Amino acid sequence: MIKTGDPRSLGVPASEARLNFDTELQELGRGPRRRLLMVDDKPAFELSFYCGTCPLLFRRLETAREKLSLESMQERLTGTLDDPDDGGVIDAFGTLLPEGEYLPLLLEVEPRLVIPGREGDYFSGEQVMTWGTDQFWGLPEYPHTPYYRTFETEVDADAHLYEFVVPMVPPTWNERERVEEYVALMEQGTVPTAVAISTLDVCQPAIDRGDDYFVHWGLTHFLLDGHHKLEAAAIAGRPVRLLSLLTLGESLAGADETARLPALRTLSRTARRIGR
Repeated sequence: MIKTGDPRSLGVPASEARLNFDTELQELGRGPRRRLLMVDDKPAFELSFYCGTCPLLFRRLETAREKLSLESMQERLTGTLDDPDDGGVIDAFGTLLPEGEYLPLLLEVEPRLVIPGREGDYFSGEQVMTWGTDQFWGLPEYPHTPYYRTFETEVDADAHLYEFVVPMVPPTWNERERVEEYVALMEQGTVPTAVAISTLDVCQPAIDRGDDYFVHWGLTHFLLDGHHKLEAAAIAGRPVRLLSLLTLGESLAGADETARLPALRTLSRTARRIGR
């Protein structure tokens, strides 16, 4: 944690925002409605279900094809942001978001790229230890995207915080030359800044079916700007700054839980010990 701001009202009317949260319309005879992150009025990600007892989820959908970077902020974000309010970055990205209350968090992260189903995958690792595999498919949840793991720590003996950075499009879509440019800058000591809209989803299964029953706090950052920077940092083993705009109204967390987040994010990184 570098610095946290005060909660503030940001955004534009939903009809004008490029990014929105929505609930899928339920058709007659169909199952529960999906909670969605929308980009340009198209479903981009399916998110954790509203019940709070279903597994944590960010699943990329077929219509997730757009980044949301702002050309006017590129030069400012190539360097290090030292305060959430530096250079009008929050107000600029606020024009992409729906009206609501947001908590600005300025973090420093060292991203590690994870491929679903491979080593370090949360969905086939820690999540299966608590929820088991999907009862219908007999498989772990599958996010349909590579993602970055950046931080985790103990909340208390019965809860653990996991942090993820999720690109809007896969790293394979990034321009190789730009990634290499950022790698070179980072190796010279530059710490660039990325921007994300974030959710805090607190999930716990209703029934203990796994080997390690506890509450999962999922802090998920969906990248608005910084796709090339995050990949470069993962390649170079270097840090980047991340300006997170945490949505308070669309997270599956209570006021007490979101109030604890800044302090939790200052703790040392600690892995979950099974049965802790």
